[in-house]
Amino acid sequence: MANHKQAAKRARQTIVRTERNRFFKTRIKNIVKSVNDAIENANKEEATEAMKAANKYLHHCVSKGILKKETAARRVGRLQVRVNAL
Repeated sequence: MANHKQAAKRARQTIVRTERNRFFKTRIKNIVKSVNDAIENANKEEATEAMKAANKYLHHCVSKGILKKETAARRVGRLQVRVNAL
């Protein structure tokens, strides 16, 4: 239990931010998984469409401060290499 007013506020903020981050991180995993599933099924059209969505969402998360710019670029780059190999 927080003993100071400021500590109580920080505890409330942490709860909100943790929930928000969990939402974004879960969505990132699901979008990347959809690209990987399309790659596993060797479906180039589906993989390309999923890749567009993944690219857009990963960079959206950069603008929200969920991911660092380099992290998003690395993930997009690795996925794109796999999609191009189809």
